[in-house]
Amino acid sequence: MKFKSIKRKLIIAAAVGLLAYLPTQVNAWGMIGHRVVGEIADSYLKAKTRKAIQAILGSETLAMSANWGDFIKSDSTFNYLYNWHFVNLPGGQNKEGIFNFLETEKSPNLYNKIIELTAVLKKPGSTADEKKLALRMLVHMAGDLCQPMHVARKEDLGGNRVSVLWFNEKSNLHRVWDEQLIEYQQLSYTEYAKAINHPSAVQLYNWQNTSLKENVYESYLVCNKIYETTKPDSKLSYRYNFDWVETLNQQLLKGGVRLAKMLNDIYG
Repeated sequence: MKFKSIKRKLIIAAAVGLLAYLPTQVNAWGMIGHRVVGEIADSYLKAKTRKAIQAILGSETLAMSANWGDFIKSDSTFNYLYNWHFVNLPGGQNKEGIFNFLETEKSPNLYNKIIELTAVLKKPGSTADEKKLALRMLVHMAGDLCQPMHVARKEDLGGNRVSVLWFNEKSNLHRVWDEQLIEYQQLSYTEYAKAINHPSAVQLYNWQNTSLKENVYESYLVCNKIYETTKPDSKLSYRYNFDWVETLNQQLLKGGVRLAKMLNDIYG
């Protein structure tokens, strides 16, 4: 029994060690958050758009498709997708500075790959496999786009190196926004989508009529506020949820509304 106990501890230690070396910046919202975005988007699809999506994904819903971009990390064939999930933006920039950065940055990132995926889906000559990958990734990346820590700083890996405590559990700023704030609400993705999918007419109009660059900049402004108010080694709990849950919900709702707009513009 003693040998088995030691062996078990060694296996756990090895697993923890391995996880420490895995890339962590590419997860946005976790499974629930991405599915909330997909579920909300589904409610705003035009009939023509829905038919086109079904022709590509079959019975796979947007909510179920939304996590494919993270699931596929287990297949090394798709390692090239890693940088597509985020765009590292420098701090202290105004809108003009961010727009200029997005226009001139040529390395693969969340912004320029959304543009490329949209082109693939619009191109008549794209193959079925190309369309399926492009659609799955676009659904996923629309969620990434509204996660503020996916337009964060390169030097701290989008908040992954900003250590905090979440209800006395060791965590980091990125993980808090990826998963822990959402999981704290204790809702399924369908319950969550139903609870927050009530935009005003003004919000709906504004969110559907902004450019991709403006969408990035909006998330960047939220990201800056998070950095300003959440210092390293902060102890986060009830108050943090109270202060940020409205922003969290609005980001998820924006993501769903804007994903639907992207898809309707492609197929509608």
